[in-house]
Amino acid sequence: MRTTLSTCVSAAAAAVALLLAPMAAFGQGAPLEGTLKKIADDGVVVIGYREASIPFSYYDDAKMPVGYSMDLTALILERIKTKLGKPDLQIRKLPITSQNRISLLQNGTIDFECTTTTHNASREQQVDFSNTFFAIGTRLLARKSTGIKDFPDLKGQNVVVGAGTTSEILLRKMNAEQGMGMNIISAKDHSESFLMLSTGRAKAMMMDDALLAGERAKAKDASDYVITGTAQSREAYGCMIRKGDAQLKALLDQTIAELQTSGKAVTIYDKWFRSPIPPRGLNLDFDLSDDMKALFAAPNDKVLN
Repeated sequence: MRTTLSTCVSAAAAAVALLLAPMAAFGQGAPLEGTLKKIADDGVVVIGYREASIPFSYYDDAKMPVGYSMDLTALILERIKTKLGKPDLQIRKLPITSQNRISLLQNGTIDFECTTTTHNASREQQVDFSNTFFAIGTRLLARKSTGIKDFPDLKGQNVVVGAGTTSEILLRKMNAEQGMGMNIISAKDHSESFLMLSTGRAKAMMMDDALLAGERAKAKDASDYVITGTAQSREAYGCMIRKGDAQLKALLDQTIAELQTSGKAVTIYDKWFRSPIPPRGLNLDFDLSDDMKALFAAPNDKVLN
């Protein structure tokens, strides 16, 4: 797998370099605008993070946010420091939720976030997105003993889903259009969703497959659970920024593209999805998907369907 992917990203590197030429020009002295100017003037950058989105953004034993998204964010912050010539730039971290992340960005409370926010057409009306840094499918997690293998098996069942997520929208639409009689429970976060599943209050939970892998891995009886079902959507995670913030988007796009075409993104992926991770040494054992391989070979900011 790694040999094939390495060949693909090397072949794409020259093309990406051409695409990044406008960013190089921007870096040579264009006046600061938007969020970058705000950060330079304040001497502070505020990032949003999630408290329990394993393995993207979650707390370690020291109550510090860690994960795939946090590693990406750290690299972006270094690029911002370099761009602004402020190595001692103050960094503040603010926990966000599915429900408040857009409003906190729009009102200036946070400057950007790279967690688990799906880039879709409806959100494009409110915010802008960087190049995609992760691609997922929305599926189900269930106990193997329930016999649930796909969405038709959910008829008349209790199903839990995160409040304010794209999965909730998809599940409620399915329930209404197909008359499935599901009792859909909206949970405040991933941990609450899994608690309802593990205690039997829900027969299945719907979420992004990479996040389901994280929830399964932290269970004491992880082998009793299965990630299953036909993906109801293919979704792209991007860093969320304020609408029309062209300079910050250019900086983020360049950073993400360089990580992906250089192979460094694969290293970060293996660290969080194919190796033991804190705080308990869990291994998600979640292979790189075809969508991810294609993304790393050809970085882009496109919505997935």
